[in-house]
Amino acid sequence: MPVLLEVSLKSAALLFVLLTGFAYLSLLERKFIARLQARIGPNRAGPFGLLQPAADGLKLIFKESVTPKGVDKPIYFLAPALVAVPALMLFAVIPIGKGETFQLASRLNVGALYVVGMMSLAVYGVALAGWASNNKYAVLGGLRAAAQMIAYELGMGLSVAAVVLMASSASLADIVAAQYPEQYGGILGWFLFRQPVAAAIFVVAAFAEVARAPFDLVEAEQELTAGFMTEYGGMKFALFFMGEYVKMIAVSALFTTFFLGGWSGPFVNELPILSVVYFTAKVVVCLLAFIWVRATLPRVRYDRLMDMGWKVLFPVALANVLVTAVLVAMGVPGYRL
Repeated sequence: MPVLLEVSLKSAALLFVLLTGFAYLSLLERKFIARLQARIGPNRAGPFGLLQPAADGLKLIFKESVTPKGVDKPIYFLAPALVAVPALMLFAVIPIGKGETFQLASRLNVGALYVVGMMSLAVYGVALAGWASNNKYAVLGGLRAAAQMIAYELGMGLSVAAVVLMASSASLADIVAAQYPEQYGGILGWFLFRQPVAAAIFVVAAFAEVARAPFDLVEAEQELTAGFMTEYGGMKFALFFMGEYVKMIAVSALFTTFFLGGWSGPFVNELPILSVVYFTAKVVVCLLAFIWVRATLPRVRYDRLMDMGWKVLFPVALANVLVTAVLVAMGVPGYRL
């Protein structure tokens, strides 16, 4: 099969899975939060409510699309794509299974840098959406989003740097392989146990990066109506909605790759399809953690959010990278392969 055709088919299959996963992730969230709060959740559209995502999609498709007066039209219409597309592009370098069949460009030798770069592009989408909307609430939401994402991207980037140092490679495929050295048995080789500080920093930064509770200050309804999305409706709103949920899946997949051993697990050499099952199961557990935190913790105050990013997370992440670099250079067991 020609390489271009193979890559196109893999990309189309991955896009189909992601778009379907985004739709049913919204259903999973509503059902799981309902269960946590002793409610029923959506159960009217189809058996067990399984057609609820389709009903929501149809509603958004046929909803009237209103463009406010005074918006900067080119940027106003471009902004939703700048949020959704980078989230989808993150999966180009994430190995979702064993073998070339389940990978696109996971052996890219700068895969970790690619991930950090793609995560940063979402800042432009939310900031430009707020600025182009000609609405003061939207502008404030866009500025909040930009400041929040920049503050926490530094911590996330440094946590990834610590993992790259230990794996001696920025390729995500090599990072997965580095979590199963011979001196460790099973899950003890995961970077979750060998780099717990980096894992904790990545988790906190991921919540802020996706702007999920308790860090959803960019769309605080009590203060900013809907933040940078105030003037967006219909399918334009759906693109922002899709960008948030696809990014949730992406950061869960990245945490799985960087800290949970990726697709690896028992019997994957004998039955490679098991690698996709293991990867999917780990990602689902991470997504459930996202939802659980949203249903449990209240929204933090914005000044405390920024203080945590700049005064706590960034210094701790920087110190962790320096300590990791010293231990790797000294050849301490567990820090150098």
